[in-house]
Amino acid sequence: MAKTYFVTGTDTDAGKTVVSCGLLEAARQKQLQTIALKPVSAGCEMTPEGLCNGDAMNLMEAMTLELPYAQVNPVAFQPPIAPHIAAKEEGRRTTVDWLAGICRGALMRKHDLSLIEGAGGWKVPLNNREMLSGLALEMNTPVILVVGMKLGCLNHALLTAEAIVRDGARLAGWVANQVAPDMNHYEENIQTLKDSLPAPCLGVVPWLETLDNRAVAEHLDIEPML
Repeated sequence: MAKTYFVTGTDTDAGKTVVSCGLLEAARQKQLQTIALKPVSAGCEMTPEGLCNGDAMNLMEAMTLELPYAQVNPVAFQPPIAPHIAAKEEGRRTTVDWLAGICRGALMRKHDLSLIEGAGGWKVPLNNREMLSGLALEMNTPVILVVGMKLGCLNHALLTAEAIVRDGARLAGWVANQVAPDMNHYEENIQTLKDSLPAPCLGVVPWLETLDNRAVAEHLDIEPML
């Protein structure tokens, strides 16, 4: 039976896509068929094919199955701002139900593991009454939390984990991602997270000068996901 997870982060630029691509690579190395979706993106470039988001493109390269871009990233906004603000500026409205339908359609392809990557952190508004996190709740998908390791990450991680559980989702695991080459008491922060977060640590990704899916995958353990 296929396993599907919603990937969220402690903040924007926590490394959701880096970790997601690493998880997809680790699955590929186990000969698993994978799908990755980025339902909503903000910060896109205009191409001859239309707006394209770099994170969505990276996910498409990392997954083993091929899907059209419109299925991977159905809602794309050009400015790198909160999705509900970008939608309001463009006179568009996106709902959780509509996104869930798109995602379910894409996930009908036979596969082993799929990731649905959120935008920003857990509490990102989708419209004036719904959060993007509602997609994970609507689809009943467990959540993987990517913790961007920097000053303040303990507060961000614990509050996010608390919100995930309070909202009714299951925190299935978390990954520490070192977003800067130097962090004071890095190991102590990692240990505090291991002691405090109510889910298994799926890996600790160190600072990498060159981002490479295989290098990231070396630091991840996907067995608890399977």
